[in-house]
Amino acid sequence: MAGSAAAGRSFSLALHSVSTHAFPKAARLTKTDEFSSVFALRPRRRSPHFVLYVRANGREEARLGVVVGKKFAPRAAERNLVKRMARELFRGRQDQLAGRDVLLRLQTKFPRTEFASRAAIRRACSAEIASLLEVAARPLPAAPA
Repeated sequence: MAGSAAAGRSFSLALHSVSTHAFPKAARLTKTDEFSSVFALRPRRRSPHFVLYVRANGREEARLGVVVGKKFAPRAAERNLVKRMARELFRGRQDQLAGRDVLLRLQTKFPRTEFASRAAIRRACSAEIASLLEVAARPLPAAPA
């Protein structure tokens, strides 16, 4: 009996720690219309593998959308890795990005010759996404009248 109580306690502690690092729905672009309205804009910046789109959203919080197609990351593990990296880096800068919709789209493959390991892909993603989020945090240009 005591063992199950301890197990229950550790489970609730683990569940609590997960929820504090969760990526809430309010911080995500979820609907097709939301993605389309951001895609309609000119890209804000390009990197070797990603395209960044940013627009003001009229809200207090920042929202993130990540598009990683099978054409550029054929393996699910790669697609999920890119999305996890983007969410984690976005989470760290969410306060700087308040009031914006940020959309990251993978635009080219990670060639196996240059990126033989997941660690190499992780390093490249981290560096590129971090620099793109720095650009996204800069003041937005004034909207045309």
